Amino acid sequence: MVLDNLSNSLKSTLKKVTSALFVDEKLVNELTQEIQRSLLQADVNVQLVFDLTNNIKTRFKEEKPTKEAPKREFLVKIVYEELTNLLGKDKEEIKITPKKPFKIMLVGLFGSGKTTTIGKLANYYKKRNQKVATLGLDVHRPAARDQLKQISDQVGVQCFIDEQEKNPLKIYKKFQDQYKNYDILLIDTAGRDALLQELIDEIESLNKEIQPDERLLVIPAELGQTTEKQATQFHKSCNITGIIVTKMDGTAKAGGALSAAAISGAKIKFLTVGEKPSDLETFNPPNFVSRLLGMGDLEALLEKASEAISEEKSKDLEKKLLEGDFNLIDLYEQMQAMSKMGSLSKIMELVPGMSQLKLPKDLLNVQEDKLKRWRFALDSFTKKELENPDIIDSSRLSRASKGSGVPASEVRDLLKQYKMAKKMMSTMKGKDPQKLMSKFKGKIPGM
Repeated sequence: MVLDNLSNSLKSTLKKVTSALFVDEKLVNELTQEIQRSLLQADVNVQLVFDLTNNIKTRFKEEKPTKEAPKREFLVKIVYEELTNLLGKDKEEIKITPKKPFKIMLVGLFGSGKTTTIGKLANYYKKRNQKVATLGLDVHRPAARDQLKQISDQVGVQCFIDEQEKNPLKIYKKFQDQYKNYDILLIDTAGRDALLQELIDEIESLNKEIQPDERLLVIPAELGQTTEKQATQFHKSCNITGIIVTKMDGTAKAGGALSAAAISGAKIKFLTVGEKPSDLETFNPPNFVSRLLGMGDLEALLEKASEAISEEKSKDLEKKLLEGDFNLIDLYEQMQAMSKMGSLSKIMELVPGMSQLKLPKDLLNVQEDKLKRWRFALDSFTKKELENPDIIDSSRLSRASKGSGVPASEVRDLLKQYKMAKKMMSTMKGKDPQKLMSKFKGKIPGM
């Protein structure tokens, strides 16, 4: 989980509110002290922490709870809203205009993850039916252009590079006539070990010539509060329009980067949460706080699901649900889609209430391994068996076990899981999936 320690601490703190006999000023003082400790440990700016907790105290004194939101829920609501305000309040998306190409230039220090982030952005926009190309203008880091080419090939987009040229402006002009064939051009620029004048001059000259539509500062979460200084200087140099925080899955200090970015004047647009091209999330403060507090993030879950399964298959599955029809092929496609969505632990933190179960990571890893073996077993069944699982007897099961190398006991578990899933689907027969989903959304603050 992103900011795992902070999330666990905040959930534990709010649990005291929901279980308290009396919700009074004393409880609020204890609550704010624990919130202060949690946020400071996550490297959040000290002044911002004190402002947040003072706002919680003031609002609890001055505002009155309603019948719909008694004192406990009222206090939790205040905490939720103030944390959301701290992290930027509203979601701010990049709006791609029809002009060709829409230019997005990435800037940042050496080692911030610009090149790999370009691959994630290329994958993100390609899945949204945009024709994407990348441009390598990092002429200083050895193999930077070669790395960009490899990453671009991996996600299947055009990459413009010149291995011999040392002048980034000349590289940009060399391919200028071809850019109009693409909806989006993602531009990789050089970084440095520190914010030196040489880097600033280069960024300023590129910005003046290219005139990008978006100028995104890429900052690793581990830098914490030093983000503010970087964001301020890069903003002066090229008027950055947004921030991407990388390596969110690898540090407990990401709160510093998130909060410092907020006070720099630039909005966070994306987070990277892993190494895969798909490990990129749009940053939505209300939903992010909802996830921190263990309330899930259905919007992110649905977004991942839409990327993993085509609209045609999604409608087909919805039709099957309404008709109460479900076979092993459907189960197989669901499992494939889940593997594309990411690890089970990442998926579970998006489901309302699931992150509060505190399932051990070892257990989740075991489940992921089991899903992989189940896919191997399904590959060993015939099309007829997949379409009509009821015909699978002990001899067919034994054949599939030997063919896949998966123990017979696990193949039985797979069939048992299928029967349970089919039984659940039959209970949903004739019901509107949208209405079922709205019941979940109603449990999440702000949705």
